[in-house]
Amino acid sequence: MQPIIVTLEEARRLAVMAQRLAGPRPPASAEGVMELFHALNCIQIDPIRAVERTQLLVLWSRLGAFDPALLDQLQQADRTIFEAWAHCASFVLTEDYPLFAHHMTEKPEGGVWGERVRGWMEANSALHQHILERLAADGPLTSSDFDDLGALPWESSGWSSGRTVTRMLDFLYFRGKVLSVARKGNTKYWHLAEKWMPPGTDMSDWAEADVVCRAADKSLRALGIATFKQINNHFIRKRYPGLKKRLAELQTESIALPAKIVGADGELWPDEWFIHRESLPALEAIRAGAWQPRTVLLSPFDNLICDRERTEQLWNFYYRIEIYLPAAKRQYGYYVLPILHGERFIGRMDSKLERKSGVYSINALYPESEADVTPETGQAIAANLSELAGWIGAETVKFGENIPAVWRQALLDVTS
Repeated sequence: MQPIIVTLEEARRLAVMAQRLAGPRPPASAEGVMELFHALNCIQIDPIRAVERTQLLVLWSRLGAFDPALLDQLQQADRTIFEAWAHCASFVLTEDYPLFAHHMTEKPEGGVWGERVRGWMEANSALHQHILERLAADGPLTSSDFDDLGALPWESSGWSSGRTVTRMLDFLYFRGKVLSVARKGNTKYWHLAEKWMPPGTDMSDWAEADVVCRAADKSLRALGIATFKQINNHFIRKRYPGLKKRLAELQTESIALPAKIVGADGELWPDEWFIHRESLPALEAIRAGAWQPRTVLLSPFDNLICDRERTEQLWNFYYRIEIYLPAAKRQYGYYVLPILHGERFIGRMDSKLERKSGVYSINALYPESEADVTPETGQAIAANLSELAGWIGAETVKFGENIPAVWRQALLDVTS
């Protein structure tokens, strides 16, 4: 099959549409949230709340103002989503349980790490059994609800050192025994996987080829257009053994279609690109002029930009999280929200909400070098910022000095 030729602008728009960041918003309801989960596949979980937790920001960027309790409803009451390891710790669809269960196994791990984990769990068999028995009788429970019966503390150079109960729960998760089934703040509630999953959940052991094929299909649809490497870095990140063979099968079935991205001087990159056949109507709509852009602030962990290398290649937008850098070494700030304007990134915003005072401080707005710093772009940013400020409960919006004058005036006009 001849590759589908797309321009860089079309490729960007296709990716943005696949991520539901253009066009009409889904309804701010449980059905709307589930629509997004079926499009995105996973939403990363992170405890940092400088503005709002990322699992909520990702949904807000697509829904607008919504009730965060919807996420709890879907996880705890409806049980249509659950926590698993996708990009990182994430919410994923319960119907996709086999894709994650395949990697949650009691099969012995290899290497030095596997030997260490097995030896540690055997030494702490009393704690292992205690956790399973307590959950069977009284779950869901938090880590503090268990007696620390550990005979051998977990030792590491990182955050997990000495956290014997928490570490045992982590290892039991990776063996498919337990799940984190709820959160209150940053506190996790655990239960036995077999007791928590709703009746009818497919908990069978899929063949590896089927897992990789299904995950690759979902990854490509969520990306809009992607290379082999980008598919491998998305959704069940870097857990696609035999991906090249599976992609070849998807090509044979005309599901993954070959593509090329071109510029004025011809093909931009020699990479082999793919478009999912279900993305073709979106591409046709873009070419027919049905592009409906939005201007929206994104979480630092948003699915659109979580692959930093892809983000830099497709959008020429270099983005790194500076949370863990000393303040003096930060280029942009502690918690910086990228600004998506249509299919382009035009800037980034360093901001923080002080929840006690209700003051939302916009410390700085940094335009990208090729951004149009105009009243129109300023008004678009201001409208989305005003919506965000209202949703997170800010009573006052305060602006720092490092904001372009044209944008500052637009922000003042909307938020004053």
